[in-house]
Amino acid sequence: MNRHAYQPYISVVTPVYGCEKCLRELYQRLKRVLTQISNRFEIIMVCDHSPDRSWDVIQSLARQDMRVKGIKLSRNFGQHIAITAGLDASKGDWVVVMDCDLQDQPEEIIPLHSKALEGYDIVFGRRAERHDTWIKRLQSKLFYKVYSYLADTKFDHSIANFSICSRQVVNEVVRLRERSRSYPLFLKWLGFNWTSINIHHAKRELGKSSYNFSKLIRFAMDSIVSQSNKPLRLAIKLGFAISFISLLFGCFLIYKYFFLMQPVAGWTSFMVSIYFIGGLILANLGVLGLYIGKVFDEVKGRPLYIIHQAVGFEDPVQVIKNKETDV
Repeated sequence: MNRHAYQPYISVVTPVYGCEKCLRELYQRLKRVLTQISNRFEIIMVCDHSPDRSWDVIQSLARQDMRVKGIKLSRNFGQHIAITAGLDASKGDWVVVMDCDLQDQPEEIIPLHSKALEGYDIVFGRRAERHDTWIKRLQSKLFYKVYSYLADTKFDHSIANFSICSRQVVNEVVRLRERSRSYPLFLKWLGFNWTSINIHHAKRELGKSSYNFSKLIRFAMDSIVSQSNKPLRLAIKLGFAISFISLLFGCFLIYKYFFLMQPVAGWTSFMVSIYFIGGLILANLGVLGLYIGKVFDEVKGRPLYIIHQAVGFEDPVQVIKNKETDV
């Protein structure tokens, strides 16, 4: 690399939860990779109230290397809000977001950055071969198929958080302050010039994913409800369809009674119809309630996250004072 050429400032943001044993190796590999691109970089590790000693490791790394910066959230706010906290504190010309468990390989940052230099604002890492369990792969694929349908868009299930984007993109992302967050979906929604490249997705050697099935379902519902109102439109269409079918069935019963002189046995069909329609009404009320709940969460105006401690920053106190823009 030409040392006299302009060297961009690179920020790496990684949310940390339950990966204490990965952090030192992650730091060493990131340092080795980033110095091949630029000597100007920062590594921001956001401890999302991890139950292990991850914060102690982050503090130790920050004392060893001033380019390592740590943020400790006051409680577990979730992966995508932890990413937001890191983005808020980042200063890089280019910002890499990646997981800390080493399934996202630090060495893949070099091809991501090289592709971005071809004129792209965002470059995603596409996991051509995932080394997750078949259940997790199936869940991910189903989620993105359902999401793509309900949000009237297409999204590749092999794309996750691992990506690089320009400072302009990051500035726009941090303006989006809604509570239901999905980092890759936000990047896609912004509409900047983006692409994806195949990357190597490693096996998980340590720990286990914090996303169990119930969390994935909750995340899917939050993402769909926050990004699209299509479930409401589908509920309306279903209601009209049921009403139309009921009208036709009623006309058939009238014809059968008056013209064919056949008595209509009503108790069983009547009870089944009541329970069926009642279930649909409750389901539709539930969908409507989800949207009202999201509105309630947003209008409270609470900060997305609370920082308990920060280390490695020039002014940690200023970092702790969360900047809530455009709330």
